Amino acid sequence: MQDPVITPDLIAAHGLSPKEYARILEIIGRAPSFTEMGIFSAMWNEHCSYKSSKKWLRTLPTEGPQVICGPGENAGVVDIGDGQAVIFKMESHNHPSYIEPYQGAATGVGGILRDVFTMGARPIAAMNSLSFGSPDHPKTKSLVSGVVAGVGGYGNCFGVPTIGGEVRFDPAYNGNCLVNAFAAGLADTDKIFYSAASGVGMPVVYLGAKTGRDGVGGATMASAEFDDTIEDKRPTVQVGDPFTEKRLMEATLELMATGAVVSIQDMGAAGLTCSAVEMGDKGNLGVRLDLEKVPTRELNMTAYEMMLSESQERMLMVLNPELEDVAKAVFDKWDLDFAIVGETIAEDRFLIVLNGEIKADLPLKALSGTAPEYDRPWVETPAAKPLGQCTTN
Repeated sequence: MQDPVITPDLIAAHGLSPKEYARILEIIGRAPSFTEMGIFSAMWNEHCSYKSSKKWLRTLPTEGPQVICGPGENAGVVDIGDGQAVIFKMESHNHPSYIEPYQGAATGVGGILRDVFTMGARPIAAMNSLSFGSPDHPKTKSLVSGVVAGVGGYGNCFGVPTIGGEVRFDPAYNGNCLVNAFAAGLADTDKIFYSAASGVGMPVVYLGAKTGRDGVGGATMASAEFDDTIEDKRPTVQVGDPFTEKRLMEATLELMATGAVVSIQDMGAAGLTCSAVEMGDKGNLGVRLDLEKVPTRELNMTAYEMMLSESQERMLMVLNPELEDVAKAVFDKWDLDFAIVGETIAEDRFLIVLNGEIKADLPLKALSGTAPEYDRPWVETPAAKPLGQCTTN
């Protein structure tokens, strides 16, 4: 299959501005391939790079005597004494939930549960904060029904209780709901796992469910504004399977006890792309992926589709090669895929190969370290009136 010609319309469809595309040309010194443009699009969108919110996120307090791990990992870690820590994550899944309420909310829950057990914690509780439009808006009833069912359905099947939450209705949310999901787990402070790759020539292993075409470009979609083509975006919403995720959690926690894990990363937004780039970037290493080794559930998937798929219930890890057989046996036991799909390399490269053909060859650190940052115009929200002093017209 021949790659499409890169045009201004195709660049815009990937959420890249003309200035951002010009910056890509400057970084790599040539026009990107279609797969390379998709990789930049995934790594430089709002959802993955926080390019419009970094300015404000840096103002938040992130350090303290009990903070073991602040921003930058799969989840935050706080020491609670007695050798234990709470590992927790909160994340929004707004756009997917507006397009496909059940699966959008369900996969939002699934994503943060993976973030928690990827760091070695067993999830024990979930919560949520939901914001919908006016009760009489034509979409509100279906959104509430689908989102609530998705949150409860995934959590119940996975086996973690939802212990609290909040719901609000306001016309400001008529154009898009907010679905903020939270999960917390417990781990021993000396058994926490991180995502930074370590060592050159170490096997990069794909774990969990197979890769499909669901969710391709989901992170870019999650950074876009909605218009009358919203229904066209439905295929970019991931499809979750909480029973597979339950097995993935048990297999991952069992794997961690074997000593086989050097580093591990959840495949969430931007799938293989983001997980591999983050592992390499944090470990100051490059990564080579051989995509023909990636387990797929659909035929003839392209490099672009495999790199941008957001199929759920997947992980990426750097493996201690001496324990490959032990690690594989764990995932065979839980009937999950285990495949060596690449290796860490010394060069600052993100090298993507499919059947011997190079599909992408990019400076890895540029994908995360040179993402644009913006200071967007903003208007201060008026202070809320104290209770008891509100007036009516």
